[in-house]
Amino acid sequence: MLRREVLAGGLAIVATSPAWAARPSEWTPAQFHAARRFVDLDVGRIAYVERGSGPAAIFLHGYPLNGFQWRGAMARLADRRRCIAVDLMGLGYSDVAADADLSPSAQAAMVVAVMDKMGLKDADLVSNDSATGVAQLIAASHPERVRSLLLTNGDVDTNSPPAPFMGAIEAARNDQLVGWFEKQLADNAFVRSHDGLGRGYSRPDLILTPDVVDTYLRPLVGSDKRRRQGQGYAIAMLPNPLPAAAPALRRFDKPVRMVWARNNELFGDEWATWLDTTFPKSRGVRFVEDANLFFPEERPDLIAEEARKLWGV
Repeated sequence: MLRREVLAGGLAIVATSPAWAARPSEWTPAQFHAARRFVDLDVGRIAYVERGSGPAAIFLHGYPLNGFQWRGAMARLADRRRCIAVDLMGLGYSDVAADADLSPSAQAAMVVAVMDKMGLKDADLVSNDSATGVAQLIAASHPERVRSLLLTNGDVDTNSPPAPFMGAIEAARNDQLVGWFEKQLADNAFVRSHDGLGRGYSRPDLILTPDVVDTYLRPLVGSDKRRRQGQGYAIAMLPNPLPAAAPALRRFDKPVRMVWARNNELFGDEWATWLDTTFPKSRGVRFVEDANLFFPEERPDLIAEEARKLWGV
């Protein structure tokens, strides 16, 4: 019952980047926790981390992850950008009101509010999974706040959420998805399997150490409020707001680049092509073979390479 599914097929096992422990320049979980800061908004406290200097780049994570997903890319891009990874509402270490709206549109509004509080006129956006839909909503509603979009496989137009994810939404409605989080915290073999978060990685054995899993999932099994919000994020994906944003996306006149995992049954090539033909200043699509849902965490060198090209640095 991964972010995108309870039913998706198996993963191809391929060689990828080593785990964070082998990369001194990347934050460990302890360093990520130590770096955390908060922005106070009306809806609550939004957690974020940042490193580097220069124009801002905001990194938006997938479900049910948090800003730690982007540690590798941030380490590689901190010499050219002020890299900021925000924890979306209901996930990670953001602490919002129990009745907070967790929908994609509300998440987009939250990111813009964080930019306002941090004094950021505009930013480059980098996204994965459900946050790719959030990034599009920001571009549609506040195009002046976005310098560029680097979009990896995620929600697009009518494929939001993908049909296979409906089983996970139903589990969340029945208060059952939190049990899946708890099982993964208790059993590292399970979390690395095709039944756990491992379904979204090509080499889960390299990424999903107990400390990493704890960093992602521990906040979602704490208080009753957080348990409900961790599931509520999935429930709030419906109704889908993206089709209504399509006309504004067709007017978005900033550079956009897609980097799309091909070993990923939930977001097929056609959705990257849809984005390519929709954005008038698209820089095209880079299809990545042998890569799965959360490949930006496994292949940070690739993300950094594409970001530098898009940003012209």
